[in-house]
Amino acid sequence: MNRRSAAILGALALLCLLAGATISGGAPLAGTAPQPEPTHPAGTALRPVDGGPGFYGQFRNPLPTDPGYFPVGVWFESALEKDYVAKDLAAGLNTYVVLTPDSDMELIKSSGMYAIPTYPAGTASGFALGDEVDMWAGGGDGAWSGKYPGEGTICVPEQAKCGYTVQGQLRAAAPPGTMVYANYGKGVTFWLSDEQSQRFIRQYQDLVSADNYWFTDPNICAKTEGGAINGYLRDLTPAECRLAANYGWTVERIRQLTGGNQPVWAFVEAGHPFEDSPAAATITGPQLRAAVWSSLIHGARGIVYFNHSFGGDCVTQHVLRDCPGDVRPAVTAVNHQIKQLAPVLNAPFLDGAATASGPVDVATKLHNGQVYVFSGANTQAAGQATFHLACGGSTAVVIDENRTLPVTDGTFTDSFADGNAVHLYRIEGGTSCGW
Repeated sequence: MNRRSAAILGALALLCLLAGATISGGAPLAGTAPQPEPTHPAGTALRPVDGGPGFYGQFRNPLPTDPGYFPVGVWFESALEKDYVAKDLAAGLNTYVVLTPDSDMELIKSSGMYAIPTYPAGTASGFALGDEVDMWAGGGDGAWSGKYPGEGTICVPEQAKCGYTVQGQLRAAAPPGTMVYANYGKGVTFWLSDEQSQRFIRQYQDLVSADNYWFTDPNICAKTEGGAINGYLRDLTPAECRLAANYGWTVERIRQLTGGNQPVWAFVEAGHPFEDSPAAATITGPQLRAAVWSSLIHGARGIVYFNHSFGGDCVTQHVLRDCPGDVRPAVTAVNHQIKQLAPVLNAPFLDGAATASGPVDVATKLHNGQVYVFSGANTQAAGQATFHLACGGSTAVVIDENRTLPVTDGTFTDSFADGNAVHLYRIEGGTSCGW
């Protein structure tokens, strides 16, 4: 390098240093202003869905991670004939959660469905552990006889608790790399301590659910069950118990036990899941839709329909295939809505961006820079709710209701006819709160 070239480079270096830049480009060039950090309204926070949007992709034969897929399952169905699988697809189902052992796995795959059976299967997307083990085996490490309810002594000795042993042994039988799933019941939601419940929820499976049938269970209103939550310690009144918002409570209970680290799916009954008694009931279409949306508002990452009726007017193992009435149309309609909104449901929550004054539960989602507000009644009585939007807006488009509501000074008001009322809004003219 000659003296003239060295002098030029030295001068350039000095100019860059004075301008706050380096020859390597590691600092801003002269004349550029640093970009300000985005500002967010106080109290707002972006929260990813539990487990993260790519959760399923880490497993063998995974469920789709495409934002357009949202799991909508049916419990313990048979998949033997093409026509029946087609009927399930037409109802908006996309996943079989527990199957009869004689089900045709190739038929399921070729139909575009997914399966989580209780036995190893080459094309399965998961492996299911024992159902409601927290109830029939209890929270303990006793020896397991290998028997299930109705087959004889379960734990050895008989008075022992062996639920942890059951799930541990079943987990060991799962094919390597397969997503492991389990459903629990009233043990983890009502009867066991948080410490006992957390061991079930956190130790044995990757994906979890719990089934509390608030609309149809003849016993769930008792102080030993639903009455034991939220400080009641008494039998719940029908208005307090037979409430769609309680399905959201169940999801929140399990989410609290997971710590938000794994997806929680929700159970909703599709028929009459208990034998006939004065307190047993058959779920209605409006109740079913409201229970599904309460679960989604509270963070459920999938829905499973309990498909068996042991009482009522249509006793069957295939409610959605066999039974007349409004439940199949209601399931089909809400599943269609879930499919249309799947990218939104899989998007992050924007906590604090919408709050409500009135008898509703609210969740806010942020998808492609647009805010969505999902709301469902949390009391049986009719009422009005006023929504307050931290991100502003000019109009609330009420999804699938062919109406809009004006947003004035960041607020809008809507009516909720009863405890099954659900309204879903897309906010136009607002911002993303800087996120």
